[in-house]
Amino acid sequence: MAENPLPSPPSTPLARAERFVWLTARVLEQHRFAYHFLRGGPDRVETALMAYLNEDGGYGHALEPDLRGPVSQPLHTAHGLRILDSIGRCGGLRVERICRYLTEVSTHDGALPAIHPSQRGYPCAPFVPVVDSPPSALLSTGPVVGVLHRNQVWHAWLFRATEFCWSAVESLEKSHPYEIQAAVAFLDSAPDRPRAEAAADKLGRLVREQGLAVLDPDRPEDQQLSDGYAPGEYHYPHDYARVPDSLAGRWFTEEEMTRSLDRLQADQQEDGGWPVRWRSWAPGSALEWRPIVTVEALRTLRAHGRAID
Repeated sequence: MAENPLPSPPSTPLARAERFVWLTARVLEQHRFAYHFLRGGPDRVETALMAYLNEDGGYGHALEPDLRGPVSQPLHTAHGLRILDSIGRCGGLRVERICRYLTEVSTHDGALPAIHPSQRGYPCAPFVPVVDSPPSALLSTGPVVGVLHRNQVWHAWLFRATEFCWSAVESLEKSHPYEIQAAVAFLDSAPDRPRAEAAADKLGRLVREQGLAVLDPDRPEDQQLSDGYAPGEYHYPHDYARVPDSLAGRWFTEEEMTRSLDRLQADQQEDGGWPVRWRSWAPGSALEWRPIVTVEALRTLRAHGRAID
C-alpha cells in the first residue's frame, strides 16, 4: 500500500502566516486574521474581544500582552479601540462605556497615563514601570484620541485630551519611536487638518534629524537606539506610515519606503510569523505578541499594495 504523501508546505506569505496563526495565536487573533484575510465576519472578533472587557468599561486580562493581570489599563483599552476601529465597530454604547472609563482614569490635565497604578501587584514588563502618580502620556493618549476622532465619536473627555495631544506633539524636541508612532496616530485623524499637517512636517524633520528611522535596511545601526531599547529594536518608515495616506508617508522618499517594505516582507520567518523586535521578558507575552505583530505586518503590506497571496 502506498503511503500518503506529506502535504506541500504553504508557499505564499499569507498561507504561511495562516498556518502560524492557527498554530500559535489566541482566539482573538485567529478571528482577526480570519476577518482581514479570509472574509470572516466582525461579530466573532467583537465577541472574542469582549472576553477582555471589564465592568468599568476598560479592557484588561493581558489584551496588551506586556501587562498581565485582570485590571483595566489605558494601553489595553487603546488596543481594544484599535481592534474595534479595524472591524468598523467603534461607536455606540460600547464606546460610550469606554469613554466613561477613560474619564475615570485620566490625570489632572484630562489625558491618560501610560500605566495606571492599579497594575501594581500584577506582572508587567520591566520597561513599563508602575508609579503611584503617573504623568499624562502621549504614548497612551494619542492613539485613543486619534481613533475616537476618526470614528466621529463626541464625548466630553475628548476635548481636554485633544488639547493635551496638540500641546504634547507640538512641543516635542527629543523623542523616541513609540512616542512618534503615537503622535502619528493622533495627527492622522486630528480634526484640524492644516494644523495636523504643519505638526507632522515638523515631526518628520525631527525623525530624520534624530535618526529615528532606518533609511537603509542594510545599515540599521545608523538609527539611534533609544535608552532601554533592545539590540535590534529598530524602526523603519513603514512603522510610522502603516497606510499610504498617513501624514508620516511624506517624511520618506519613494525609494526609502520601497526598501522599508522590502525589509518588512523579508522579515517573515520560516514558521510563517513575524518577529517581535522589542525586549522579551516572559515566554507567554512573547508567544502572544508574535501573532499580533504578524497580523499587523500583513495589513501593512496589503495596504501598501504588496502581494501577499
